[in-house]
Amino acid sequence: MTLANIQQFLTKLAPLANLSKKDFQLLATPEHVWKAELEVSGKKYPAYRVQWNSARGPYKGGIRFHPGVDIDEVSSLAFWMSIKTAVADLPLGGGKGGVTCNPKDLNEKQLEELSRKFIRAFYKHLGSDKDIPAPDVYTTPQIMAWMLDEFEKLTGKKDPGMITGKPLDKGGSLVRDIATALGGVFILEEALAKMKMKEKTVAVQGFGNAGMNMAELLAERGFKVIAVSDSKGGIMDKDGLDIPKLVMVKNATSSVVNYPGKKISNEELLEMKVDILVPAALDNVIHKDNAAKVKAQLILELANGPTTPEADVILHKNGILVLPDVLANSGGVTVSCFEWQQNLAGEKWSEKDVTSKLRKKMVTAFNKIWELHQTNDEDFRTNTYVLTVKKIIEAERKRGKV
Repeated sequence: MTLANIQQFLTKLAPLANLSKKDFQLLATPEHVWKAELEVSGKKYPAYRVQWNSARGPYKGGIRFHPGVDIDEVSSLAFWMSIKTAVADLPLGGGKGGVTCNPKDLNEKQLEELSRKFIRAFYKHLGSDKDIPAPDVYTTPQIMAWMLDEFEKLTGKKDPGMITGKPLDKGGSLVRDIATALGGVFILEEALAKMKMKEKTVAVQGFGNAGMNMAELLAERGFKVIAVSDSKGGIMDKDGLDIPKLVMVKNATSSVVNYPGKKISNEELLEMKVDILVPAALDNVIHKDNAAKVKAQLILELANGPTTPEADVILHKNGILVLPDVLANSGGVTVSCFEWQQNLAGEKWSEKDVTSKLRKKMVTAFNKIWELHQTNDEDFRTNTYVLTVKKIIEAERKRGKV
């Protein structure tokens, strides 16, 4: 979503959320936009950190290293982080960072230098009480560790909470590796209980980290995963796939298509007769041309933006519940928040504690939206957004900004 799309999004939402002109401007405008140029091995790389909204707490959002990074992308992602942290009711705002580069062209030494130079450029604007970055596209726990080390060198103090997604021995949190999928499972289980759905057949599009974890977690809980796919194609078995075996095949051969079974395309997977559809890969895969062919009763968006606005209208008309990305995949940022809280308190929570706290956060967030959803004819996504922007505006009001 571009900055122009954000304006359109808020214009549509304004009457539903009773936004004043001042409310609209606060939501539509970043608080700070920082830019720099990082030089590594004689080559210059544009770098950005956008701090969108801090009404509910310090800015929070990942740093991506990717050739497609530009200020428009980073800004729109910072806006969406402001929404996502509010959806999950975290004491955080929204931000985002990025460097325009191809990390595959950099050796480890150059990657470390780039990571440290990012912190040198922006460290005065970062910190556990200001802005807390995290991993994103092509950034890793090791990169977070380098960034933390550089920040602490520059500031002369220990502040492990200034960045999340760190290795466990550097203050990282347990459960972070499966948090996005696990949060989605908790949302899904609550929705199924509300809908009184007993049948549990599932198709998962995308078998990267989130999709693979989702398939494993659902299979462990008695769901029948009958189809999965990755960028090379898909595989199906109406009696249920052997997920542990499928994971082994994927890890050994880099694709699920080498698993013995019926081959299907990514497009066919989306149109299968299943109870639950989990898009966990690319954006805009459910659109106006295929939305009417979707046969699932429930869609859980583990990917970012897998459903277009035009498709939303069709799905809602057909009685399909869409659990939107800002809620469904917010388990990752929620456990990032827990990591920050552990660091601030000098604590180390057990896996059981993190899992329990994550479940409580996800279920509470879902139920608040569900209650609103039952009072009107708008789709679940619209109700999610209305409730969320009201939270942010209420926080702004208490700070005296509106």
